[in-house]
Amino acid sequence: MGKQEAGGLRSFVAGGTGGVCCVASGQPFDTIKVRMQNQVGGALYKNSIDCTVKTIRNEGFFALYKGMAAPLVGVVPIFAVNFLGYSHGKSLQLMNSKSQTLSPLQHGFAGSLGGLYMTALIAPGERIKCLLQIQTTGPAKYSGPMDVLKQSYREGGIRNVMRGTVITAVRDMPASGCYFAAYELTKSRFRAANGSDDLAFWQVLVAGGFAGWANWAWGIAPDVVKTRYQTAPEGKYKSAMSVVPELYKTEGVKGFFKGLGPIALRAWPANACCMLGYEMALKAMNWAAPLPEY
Repeated sequence: MGKQEAGGLRSFVAGGTGGVCCVASGQPFDTIKVRMQNQVGGALYKNSIDCTVKTIRNEGFFALYKGMAAPLVGVVPIFAVNFLGYSHGKSLQLMNSKSQTLSPLQHGFAGSLGGLYMTALIAPGERIKCLLQIQTTGPAKYSGPMDVLKQSYREGGIRNVMRGTVITAVRDMPASGCYFAAYELTKSRFRAANGSDDLAFWQVLVAGGFAGWANWAWGIAPDVVKTRYQTAPEGKYKSAMSVVPELYKTEGVKGFFKGLGPIALRAWPANACCMLGYEMALKAMNWAAPLPEY
């Protein structure tokens, strides 16, 4: 087994492990984010706390985990493919480099490739998740993820299932680049302070938390547009870009940052857990079968 194949395989497995950790810790925040983004004006919820309280009061605590089946089932391939793309991005840059280390910016370029890799997988799963999450009280249109998939395909074919793929790429490619750049930048600061390449448990968590915030610093506005587009009735918008002028006209600039509160709250613990899971999985594989690592 060659070095490049080993690195890719290890990143694939470790990325899937990190993804499971991310979803389990972040789903309640994601549900609140989607509900905040989907309401027009302040018709239903005053703020994120009000949304949380009303959701639990009206639907029970586990309503915060609505739609979790879709991302949880899909999270292993999605995160695994993201980290695989990240590994390939690093390999491509190292092939023509005399140095065997990459700068945080170069890690960001590698991360953008990972964002491209995962777009095709994440777009339909995000559509399913969002359609389930906006169901509140009253008769539910969808009974679960598979029902969303069947009805979406029946109503508009594969194009309807994949609605939002382009805006997902606009969100995820730069956001993934910001994610890995921030993660490596934070780790490099800790390494310099420690005088060692080894990082403490809490330092990995902090680096992952900052990476999550960097990801959403770019991703929040495209995410709002994506949510509106993916949950809109068939035919309401010609494309994701059709959402932008309407959203600005009705809600102004602040409309593009709806759900920022729960996103910021979710991003830190979810991505701290993700990167800890990723690093621990790499260490476990290296302990079980030592292999060259980039």
